[in-house]
Amino acid sequence: MKLRNILGLAFCFSALGMQAQTEVTDFVPGSTLEGVSYFLPKTAFRVTVITEKTVTKPGDFYKYANRYLRLPNVPAEESISWAIKSIRLEPFGVPDKEKAYSIKIKSKTVAPLVGLSSDGILLSINTEAEEEFLPELPDAVPAAQPENPRSYMTQEMLTAGSTAKMAELCAEEIYDLRDSRNALIKGEADNTPKDGAQLQLMLNQLDKQTAALESMFKGTQLTSTEVTSFNFLPTQETDKEILFRFSQKLGVVDDDDLAGAPIYVSVRRTESLPKTVMDEDTAKKKAKMEKGIYYNVPARTKVSIFNNQQDFFTTELPMGQFGVVEILSNTLFDKQATTKVTFFQSTGGTKDIMK
Repeated sequence: MKLRNILGLAFCFSALGMQAQTEVTDFVPGSTLEGVSYFLPKTAFRVTVITEKTVTKPGDFYKYANRYLRLPNVPAEESISWAIKSIRLEPFGVPDKEKAYSIKIKSKTVAPLVGLSSDGILLSINTEAEEEFLPELPDAVPAAQPENPRSYMTQEMLTAGSTAKMAELCAEEIYDLRDSRNALIKGEADNTPKDGAQLQLMLNQLDKQTAALESMFKGTQLTSTEVTSFNFLPTQETDKEILFRFSQKLGVVDDDDLAGAPIYVSVRRTESLPKTVMDEDTAKKKAKMEKGIYYNVPARTKVSIFNNQQDFFTTELPMGQFGVVEILSNTLFDKQATTKVTFFQSTGGTKDIMK
């Protein structure tokens, strides 16, 4: 997608050939009538949690599972369990309201083309840059529907006078199917095919029928994949902050819902940026640059997501809010306006500077 906001600022020269300078000031709402205002970004994250939801349902004949099929401890009631498959973070930029600046158009000014994102983050000077968007979330995957075991029951089973009798007849059918399978494997069945592929098809069909009928005793487990997403904006370093909570019975819950156990996040800078030494010479140089273009020098940061049992995700990446703000001198833009600069949308750091 092309930039939604490309602003071209005109240039002109005085009769004496003198050039005025581009003026960049702190943003004051309503004060910049002619010009463009922009934000530097904070680095936020989209948190995506992929979970598995398993619904266990008892079979109609669960009471008879041990008696007829020697299957103890089959489920007797419906239950739901959740498990975390993966957690991932995707960085993106949000406007930092404390880092808002305005480029004011003055008469006799040479000023640059300014490229902004749709929410006002500075993306480029004197060139175009593509606005970046987060990718689509992965799709949730519904549970596969099980076979209907009653479609494999004989008329005698379906017309049995009691549940106990129906279970007995169903168990007998299961044993017959198992015997037929063994006979095919051993080549002892009257209808054993000579073709290997045909034999496999017959075995698969017997397995399908057997599993469907066994589910009347064992019950069924239906597993689906669920996707939960939310945004997280770190404002300070932390060793152990609750990001969200997770319940094995409810899945992902809010960070203040005590029904779930906490999932933590830690955010720590891995580098210390040097502090500017404001001696007299530096102060003079900085004063001359104050009307240039502000940008972030992001700090490299390690972000981890974990609980008391395991680590789910760790990454190391630059973040704008933990760095410092610097200035590109206005002399880069006020002569022939040929310097081209692009910035990282998620951090506000410089990506490319080209003459």
